Amino acid sequence: MNQGSLVSITAQQVLVMFLLILVGYLAVRARVLGAEARRSFSTLLVNIVVPAMIVDSYLIPFDPDILANLVRTALVSTGALLIGLGIALLATRRMQSPDRPILRFAITFSNAGYMGFPLIEALFGAEGLLYASIFNTFFNILIWTAGIALLDPGAKGANPVRELVKKPALLAVALGLVLYLGRVPVPDLIAQPIGLLGGMNTPLSMLITGIIIATSDLKAVIRRGALWQTILLRMLAVPAAAVLLCLATGTSGMVGAVIILLEACPCAAITSVFAVQYRYDEQLAAGAVVVSTLLSIAALPLFALFVQMMG
Repeated sequence: MNQGSLVSITAQQVLVMFLLILVGYLAVRARVLGAEARRSFSTLLVNIVVPAMIVDSYLIPFDPDILANLVRTALVSTGALLIGLGIALLATRRMQSPDRPILRFAITFSNAGYMGFPLIEALFGAEGLLYASIFNTFFNILIWTAGIALLDPGAKGANPVRELVKKPALLAVALGLVLYLGRVPVPDLIAQPIGLLGGMNTPLSMLITGIIIATSDLKAVIRRGALWQTILLRMLAVPAAAVLLCLATGTSGMVGAVIILLEACPCAAITSVFAVQYRYDEQLAAGAVVVSTLLSIAALPLFALFVQMMG
């Protein structure tokens, strides 16, 4: 696949995301929605939409022929995600801002599902998407454990097992693994509504981002050094670390390429949602999502070309 095609795929995904953000922005400006809608939408997304999306990602055929690659994908994905978290913690250890937790979250977690999956499908087809789904499993486990611990340090004194069981997304991961590994058939009558609910994830996240922007001074946010530090770490340092990990572990070919591309994606769209949920600077979180997404038009195709040359 040539560079023009890679840029085209990425640019199309970015354009769709910005149009969804625009809908949220215009809805507030036209007074169709109030700014307070972001909180109700974020609660809906975290407790219903994201769990449905996770379960839906496991409703794929089980293929025992590529089980060894699935295990390698699981191990290297976990390593890459933990290294990304380590980079976020180390790079911001001297930061005094009360918004340090949400910036650490933005550095650690990428928008792998929406931005990365179309490129993976174009480059590698169904097998690549299966590896991407394995990455997504450990991504979701980390986001709902370490990610939430970053954002809600006050919950550390609570019973950790009880707190984990309360997270609908983690319950969805457990259910999804049972369905996939157990090869449990799910009738279309059940699978279709799960898929429809899960499909709301990106639109709802972008609407929330648009609502925040409508009541923000985004120009002031863009001038903040913390924003650019976050974006540079997210878009350069974290994927570079994933490249080094794949080289060090001999993880080449399709598995390595999938992991690197998913780690090269912009800040997770849910960053804006969690800023609302945990009362961090919503404007800063929305700025990180918007600016990193825009920059991904150039960054993602470059990483895609790089992994093609590696393979």
